[in-house]
Amino acid sequence: MGLARLAELHGVATAYAPSPTTRVDVPDATVVAVLHALGVDASTPAAVEAATEAAERAAATRLLPPTVVCWADELRPAWAAALPASTRLDIGLEDGGTEHLTAGGGTGPGPLPLGVHRLTAVAHDGRSATATLVVAPPRAPQPAERTYGFLVQLYSLLSRRSWGMGDLGDLAELASWAGRTQGAGFVQINPLHAAVPGSPTDPSPYRPSSRRFPDPVHLRIEDVPEYAHAAGAARERLDALAGRAAALRTAVLHEGALIDRDAVWDLKRQALEILCAAELGPGRRAAYDDFLAAQGEALDDHATWSALAEIHGADRSGWPEALRDPRSPASLAARAEAADRVEFHRRAAWLTDEQLGAASRAAREAGMGIGIVHDLAVGVHPDGSDTWAQHGVFAEGISVGAPPDAFNSLGQDWGLPPWRPDALAATGYAAYRGLLRGQLRHAGALRIDHVMGLFRLWWIPRATGEGGATDPTRGTYVRYDSEAMLAVLVLEAHRAGAVVVGEDLGTVEPGVREQLARRGVLGTSVLWFERHWDAPGQPPLEPREWRPGCVATATTHDLPSTAARLTGEHVALRHRLGLLTRPLAEEQAGDRAEVAAWLAELTRLGLLPSGPGDEEEEIRAVHRFLLDTPARMVGVWLPDTVGDRRPQNLPGTSDQYPNWRLPVADARGTPVTLEELAASPRLGRLMEGVRTPAPARSGPPAARPA
Repeated sequence: MGLARLAELHGVATAYAPSPTTRVDVPDATVVAVLHALGVDASTPAAVEAATEAAERAAATRLLPPTVVCWADELRPAWAAALPASTRLDIGLEDGGTEHLTAGGGTGPGPLPLGVHRLTAVAHDGRSATATLVVAPPRAPQPAERTYGFLVQLYSLLSRRSWGMGDLGDLAELASWAGRTQGAGFVQINPLHAAVPGSPTDPSPYRPSSRRFPDPVHLRIEDVPEYAHAAGAARERLDALAGRAAALRTAVLHEGALIDRDAVWDLKRQALEILCAAELGPGRRAAYDDFLAAQGEALDDHATWSALAEIHGADRSGWPEALRDPRSPASLAARAEAADRVEFHRRAAWLTDEQLGAASRAAREAGMGIGIVHDLAVGVHPDGSDTWAQHGVFAEGISVGAPPDAFNSLGQDWGLPPWRPDALAATGYAAYRGLLRGQLRHAGALRIDHVMGLFRLWWIPRATGEGGATDPTRGTYVRYDSEAMLAVLVLEAHRAGAVVVGEDLGTVEPGVREQLARRGVLGTSVLWFERHWDAPGQPPLEPREWRPGCVATATTHDLPSTAARLTGEHVALRHRLGLLTRPLAEEQAGDRAEVAAWLAELTRLGLLPSGPGDEEEEIRAVHRFLLDTPARMVGVWLPDTVGDRRPQNLPGTSDQYPNWRLPVADARGTPVTLEELAASPRLGRLMEGVRTPAPARSGPPAARPA
């Protein structure tokens, strides 16, 4: 009971339920290791007793926790009502003003301005406390109207101007075309976070170096203003690099080559070094200075880490010990010594930010009600820029993932260090606020990957000894202050005027979706998962049974394309790679039965009037079904519009499959450029059905067969 009580006080689970009827006890060693990562000694019974007494004493005597939340429509927040009667509240507002109020004894402080403020509470018994006060609107902004749009992994969409992978110029072009000709309200893309350099670089956009800053590999070099003014030797070098980039593009589009992010960055880095050496005009210099002032120390740290990674390598275990602390004298001296490279990375971040803004403007000018939907990965690489700059906020020796479940009996280790909930609260969620502000800077909406992480994360202690391996089956859940996490998210979304979408697929604990919906966070609903799971035969949900507060899609980047699902190609692919857990015939039979159930439902609803048999018509019927749901946003996976059969990512693989390196292709596997896609008759036929309101049906749909 001693260890369990101590764990409870720090939000660490000692048991979890992978299903409603199953309970799994967490090994004591896991609990002890996780508590250690939170700065709590539980190594002996005496240490557990001492730590428990200290935690209970602190909880009993404190007036306020380090961070408190007040929703704008909440008259009596629990923390304020629990204060002693007539407690004086002195509030230093973020705009420099002050408020002097009283609360406690069951009463609240009254209305407060939105923002992140500094609160001091003084009780009559002499106790006092200071805390960060987050005042948030009750809900995040909502789409102004029901809308549809495209989902695409940006790197996979090459145009005739791309340097070997899709870029921000392509994004602006896609958004302008989609809004003006297809009536699309948004384009949702993958995370554009800064990657960890290396050879080869991890191509996954979901394990970045920094989530705060974008990667300049996404730049359209020719759109950098200084490019037009280059002359002489600089122009010759830029032209030569553009010629090599054209060869990269040709290899991907016409010769079967994979997207090579490292090769693309090598060319763009050389081009940027030329462009960043150019003198800025007065207006450009003023804009750059404003950007530096707005980004402050966070950008300095990211640029310094990037420069040090060039010198010492991306693996921080190989760095001199004195450089592992960003505030050490050695790190400050190294920053000065590498000033030219630090400045290069600052300038590259600015140029990327400018083109992100240009893409956002292109979307809005094209009539998109939402615009660009950016994606926030669930975490960062353990050796990246963010963990170096904010090392006190991350738990050391821990990785996050997922426990064993029906889909993966071994669990998952994502290789991402988690934020410490205690450190976040103690710092007023400053790192989280800065991250969201950076991501929302040019976003019409923000997708939160694994949004359940705002509530709890599966922590996996790294084994001691050589290799430091982890075992996902020997992890546990650690709880976060979801109210504070949501309040910060809703506040920053409100300030940006941006919609929030949570990726809530998979195992979700009871109450989480309801709490997200209450705060205006849209969910994610994927066709193949929307079934009556507890009913005999698990029939599909009818359109009217879908939740309205979601983005409805047929697939995602981690799932088979719709064509692959309908044809069974995804099963054949997994068979070729040795990933099936059942005999091929059994797997194919189960897959055919699932697809047949959906096709029968589409036929019953009158969405597939000629019945199954025409793949293209079936894909159109799938999207007509999505449009018949009440979902506020309907997403069309862009590769589906041309019949692409290849997933962008195949979970459970690494070298066996070219994850994150495939261009958008047609049904034959031939890459399709942005220009070809825009002119595609197949895309045109699909989008005509999406744009055109469904005709009134003659009578109710046929009854489902018994």
